[in-house]
Order: sequence, then structure tokens, then C-alpha cells
Amino acid sequence: MSIDVDLARSLTPGTQHVVHLNNAGSALPPQPVIDAVSTFLQREATIGGYEAEAEALGELERVYDSIAGMIGAHRDEVAIVESATAAWNAAFTSIPFAAGDRILTGRTEYASNAINLLLAAERYGVEIVVVDDDDHGQISVDGLRDAIDERTRLIALTHVATSGGLVNPAAAVGRLARDAGVLFLLDACQSVGQRVLDVEKLHCDMLSATGRKFLRAPRGTGFLYVRHAILDHLHPAQLDLRSATWTGPDSYDVTSTARRFEEWESSKALQLGLGAAVEHAMSWGLENIAERTTGLAVRLRRMLAELPGVSVHDKGVDMCGIVTFSLGGAAAPDLKSVLTSEGINTSVAAFTSAQYDFPRRGLEQVVRASPHYYNTEAEVHRLVDVVASLAEVSA
Repeated sequence: MSIDVDLARSLTPGTQHVVHLNNAGSALPPQPVIDAVSTFLQREATIGGYEAEAEALGELERVYDSIAGMIGAHRDEVAIVESATAAWNAAFTSIPFAAGDRILTGRTEYASNAINLLLAAERYGVEIVVVDDDDHGQISVDGLRDAIDERTRLIALTHVATSGGLVNPAAAVGRLARDAGVLFLLDACQSVGQRVLDVEKLHCDMLSATGRKFLRAPRGTGFLYVRHAILDHLHPAQLDLRSATWTGPDSYDVTSTARRFEEWESSKALQLGLGAAVEHAMSWGLENIAERTTGLAVRLRRMLAELPGVSVHDKGVDMCGIVTFSLGGAAAPDLKSVLTSEGINTSVAAFTSAQYDFPRRGLEQVVRASPHYYNTEAEVHRLVDVVASLAEVSA
């Protein structure tokens, strides 16, 4: 089944107002998501927050089933949190590191993750090893294999780079980690919602994801997957009455499921929005979404590369719906501003979010355009036309 783009757009009110090519930042939510959030908020206002939650308990529980079904997990392996960073941090800080442990990562590791890797090095004396890319610009699986030793505690990898279209070979990394008995934490922030994800095929022990990007959920939503077999080997850095039970004056029991990584206070409206977004994506078929999104990105890369003075910076064997480019003589923020003035949403990826990668490639800032399945070919052409006009001026 192919994507019915007209139907997808009719269910996306924002498409009537803007050319939104910033889905790697925050996608336009579809009407079912808007309805799920607003309906619950209205119910809270009418009967009270606790009462509305109790009334919607069945719907809230089904969100776990929806997420689990999307990624091939069991519902007890899913925790719902407020962001991908919260999910990643909850998993990472639960690992009992010791001085001398080694953490292996790649050159496209996300800024928030990298900062916490450095923080762990300061706090615990762990060693951070950045594995080089292969000839295609993705993490070298051979290099990773050579780097693993008896002190290696964790492999932390970003699946899809926030600063480009690269898709790292996560499944190959996962198989390597599993064979070596090393924990594997996968950041799927940019891949969930635009790629087919199966935690069993990825061989990951933990997976963090956001709702707001290609999944099209509200901001302030995310989730964490933790493989059941390792749950009891992880120790959450903080607990409350959601993640544990106070069993006596001097005792407590930690929740046996991945909900040990949740907190009691959370937005139930946003959680229902997250569930609606997952169901909406699944109704289109993630294979169909991936095909359409990647196809639009391929078209955009090809047309931009043909423009004089324009450089496309994406790398890797497998590339997705994120396109990064620059125009000689034009600063990326200025180029983005021009596109914004033309009603086209994009974003800027800067070296401050890609310290392991951009400086080595001589890059400081690039424009990031990220189409999704509800975008049209005409919208992609519109962006190219604006950049072409600027290229003519710069020539």
C-alpha cells in the first residue's frame, strides 16, 4: 500500500499554513493526536485530573501495547517518559559503572548523550572511546570489534545522526555487542517514526526515543525500551512511588517492569497523544512511511547537489529522511531565515551538537531539511527553487 498523500495532508492541519520540512526537529501532529490531547485536557477541566485519569485508565494502558507493538517488544519492557533525553539518561545512569570501565561510541553521537558520557568519565573514572567511521562515514563495525576488550561495559550509539541523513548499522553493532556480552544502548530519537524498528533484530538492550519528531506526537513525550533479561542488572538513579513501593519504614521494592524508570507525575494528555501518534503511524505502515520519506529525501539531495555552490553533506551507505546542505558564501542561519520568510520550515545543525564529527569534516553549520510522508514533491521543489535563487545571487 502506498501513502495517500492527500489524505495524510487532510489529517494534518498545519500543512495548510506552512511547508514543514523540519520533521527531524518537531513534526506537525495529525488530527487524531490533537484530538486525543485536547479531549483529555477538557475532561480534566470538567471532572478533575485524578478522576479523568481513572476514567481513561484503559486507554492509558493501551499506549504501552501500541509502543511495544511498534518496536517488537513486550509491554513490560516499555517506560513512558517526557523525552528521548530523559529516556537515554534513565537507562545510562542505571548502569553500575566502575573506574576503568570503557564506553564505546561513534562519531555521530548526539550532544546530550556525549555530555553525559563525559560526565560519567568525570564522576566514575570510565574511559570514553570514540570509534572511527568506515569509508562510508558510518561507524566502523570492524573498528568497534577491535575496540572491545574485557573492560568494555557499554556501547552507546545514535541510530540516525541528528546532523545528517546517516543511518548507522545498528543491527550489526547489536549482534557484535550481544556476542561480546556488552550492553548496547541505542538512541532511536531520529529513527522512530520514519524507519521500521524491531528491538529483537537490532539486538539492543536499551532503546530511547522521542515522540515529537518523525513519530508526530506532542512535545514532552518519549519512551524507553529495556530488555527484560537485563532489568534486574540496572539500578535507576532515582525512584519514587511510581517506580518503587515503600514496603515498610526501612524498606522498599523496585517495580519489576521497565516502569521502574518512570515518575509518578506525568502528563496523561500527552501520553494519550503519544499513543494516538503511534497508532496513526502504524495505520499507514512504517514500511510505507520509510519508503515515502526516504524517496523525498533522495529527490531533495539530488536536486540540491545539481545547484552551483551548493554542497550536500549527508554520508553513509543507508540514508534516511534528513538532508543537510550548505551554500557557499551564505551562513546557514541566514539561509534558514530566507527559507522561513518563504514559509518553509527547516533548521540548522551546528558543530556544537556534533563535536566528534563536524570539526573533522571542516563543518561549522549546515541547513537541515527533513521531509516526511505528508510532504509533497512540490514542497521539496519549492525549497530547491529558493536555494537556487540564492545560488544565482551568490554566483
